[in-house]
Formats: sequence, C-alpha cells, structure tokens
Amino acid sequence: QVQLVESGGGLVQPGGSLRLSCAASGSIFSIYHMGWYRQAPGEQRELVAAITTDSSTNYADSVKGRFTISRDNAKNTVYLQMNSLKPEDTAVYYCNGDPSLLEVVGGKFDSWGQGTQVTVSS
Repeated sequence: QVQLVESGGGLVQPGGSLRLSCAASGSIFSIYHMGWYRQAPGEQRELVAAITTDSSTNYADSVKGRFTISRDNAKNTVYLQMNSLKPEDTAVYYCNGDPSLLEVVGGKFDSWGQGTQVTVSS
C-alpha cells in the first residue's frame, strides 16, 4: 500500500498554469501505475491523466494538449503540469496508484489522500 500526499494547488486566473505534486511513501513506487483524478462540486471523480510504470501516458479528452503527467521514481513523486487552465478545471485534484493499470483506470480505490484544491477564476 502506498501513502500519497498531494500539493501544489491554488487560485489561478484563466490561461494560467499550476504544477501539482504527489509524494508517495510506504511501498515500491516504481511498480505502481499512477493517475491524477479530479472531483468538482456535485460531480463524480474522474481520471484526467495516467502514467504507467514505463512512463506511457494517457489523458482525458478535456485536458489533452494542456496537461502533462510525469513521474520521478527516484523522488517517489508524480507530477501534473497544468497549462492554459480553464474555469471548468476547477476541482479538488487527487492522485492514486496501483500495480494494476486496470485499477488506475477504474479509479475505485478504498483510500484517497486529502487532495489539493485548484480554482480557476478571474
């Protein structure tokens, strides 16, 4: 089981950028496929970006071309670079991971971190 702490959120104007970090501990991070998820008020949590153990990436259509997920196994950290932010990107962002890519895509984890709030507003 890996423990996760998200950080880097904040208030940003439309068109701005933020870089989220997710620090992992407690297990062998390099064997975990990782995902960034977000949940807006009144909405279900959704997967926005995923990265495999060999750093292959995939993105939700809504963020493709604007967000970039990356990982640094030496630092046990996964990042989400968010550019050209839009008001509809406002949400609490979470990371999570599993050795099974299907679990990451499904996003049905029993345990989540506290998340980090991203607010895009002028």
